[in-house]
Amino acid sequence: MQTIFTYFVTLIAIGISVFITLFFKLELERMFREKTSVIAFHICNVLIVLMVSYAFYAVFTIYIFERDLNLLLQMLINLVIILPIYIIGNILFEKNKFKFRKYRPAEDGKVLVINEKYLQKKKR
Repeated sequence: MQTIFTYFVTLIAIGISVFITLFFKLELERMFREKTSVIAFHICNVLIVLMVSYAFYAVFTIYIFERDLNLLLQMLINLVIILPIYIIGNILFEKNKFKFRKYRPAEDGKVLVINEKYLQKKKR
């Protein structure tokens, strides 16, 4: 029961961390005016989420339940849990990327295309 509770808390931490890191990745790409997704941001995001999930698992295992921790095995298990959640989250963020922005530059970079949902909110 302790293992299930520990993995459940770790899963919640992974979900929150994936959302936050993908949001920061989106903002950094917008700040640097990147047209495509940067692979270095993805690698850093996965490492950050891996560190957060491992910290949660280690704290619960060592300090709360007072059990031994297998370092390599736990890193692999956390990575197997993180990768599908991160990939699905990234697909959802890329699909809804334009919804978060008030505008986006056109292909030539000179004209701004304003988001229609933002205009509808301003009219009210």
